Amino acid sequence: MRFRHPDGSTVHLAYCTNVHPAETLDGVLAQLRDHCEPVRRRLGRDRLGIGLWLAKDAAHALITDPAALRGLRAELERRGLEVVTLNGFPYEGFGAEEVKYRVYRPDWTEPARLDHTTDLAHLLAALLPEDVTEGTISTLPIAWRTPFDTARADAARTALTTLAERLDALEELTGKSIRIGLEPEPGCTVETTADAIGPLTALAGSRIGICVDTCHLATSFEDPANALGALTAAGVTIPKAQLSAALHAEHPHLPEVREALAAFAEPRFLHQTRTRTSAGLRGTDDLDEALTGAVLPDGAPWRAHFHVPLHAPPAPPLASTLPVLQDALARLVGGPAPLTRHLEVETYTWQALPPELRPRNRTQLADGIAAELTLARDLLVDLGLKELP
Repeated sequence: MRFRHPDGSTVHLAYCTNVHPAETLDGVLAQLRDHCEPVRRRLGRDRLGIGLWLAKDAAHALITDPAALRGLRAELERRGLEVVTLNGFPYEGFGAEEVKYRVYRPDWTEPARLDHTTDLAHLLAALLPEDVTEGTISTLPIAWRTPFDTARADAARTALTTLAERLDALEELTGKSIRIGLEPEPGCTVETTADAIGPLTALAGSRIGICVDTCHLATSFEDPANALGALTAAGVTIPKAQLSAALHAEHPHLPEVREALAAFAEPRFLHQTRTRTSAGLRGTDDLDEALTGAVLPDGAPWRAHFHVPLHAPPAPPLASTLPVLQDALARLVGGPAPLTRHLEVETYTWQALPPELRPRNRTQLADGIAAELTLARDLLVDLGLKELP
């Protein structure tokens, strides 16, 4: 979906296909047929943007077979889909029964991460629509926080510098500019936008910036005005933003609140949980850890890294952090010029919701994704952006 900003530039809105995880090229093609095109039809659109997730094996199949890459591009066009952004965070296994800490490997200290992201950049340059010259890729925020030391930090900085050089060369070759957004996430070496400023200002150029995920922003209790203002002041770019909402518990000490939260503790993904105290941010790596014993103070609200559907907040006594998303979005694209032109709805946890809230079939999932995109579209229109055909 495309929108015209009042300054004349085009803002793209997509949804991320990691909600339909597939490890192979055949699986990706099936996603387009079984999920993405039905969502487009529900929205009554001739064209729908998708934030494509390409696992290692699918990316390798495309990068080594030009005919397969041409076939994917043709299939996107045939189904009325376009790609201007990729989700390069998960490397493989995102559809496994247990993902948890595996999603952070390989990290930016390992050659496989650099090689995979380079491949993604080349693929995205080939998949961009003819009238689009800029693509973006979101990636993990360097590494999980442990183990991490000076040597690993140096290795990551070298890899990101090499990546920026490769992206410069790619633009010279293709005329397509590909930019990377590190995605701050609780528990990682870059947990907040503030954590990102130092590493990114140490890198020359603007190829690598931040992907602002509004669920992660809210989970860490970051104020959008302060976070985005600090990035702007430091000259850190925002190639991409992910529109997502976290789980919010206003009174986590109450038994009924803990019972409601326990329904969201599930075995597949990490749901880092945070609270603010007078001593600063406190947290656990997962929601079930927060709920057992007295590990996490419960005298102030908790927020959990659980991407809840934008249009369907959990029932009381829980809530979502949609207001944080709205505040951040207003600051990202509601000003005289957009801070980013690539927006992606990323609710990959539909099948991890409590059983009674999960879609029971493809039809219900497509309905839900279309409803999320409709909410995002309405927010953009309310900010003065004009939806384009």
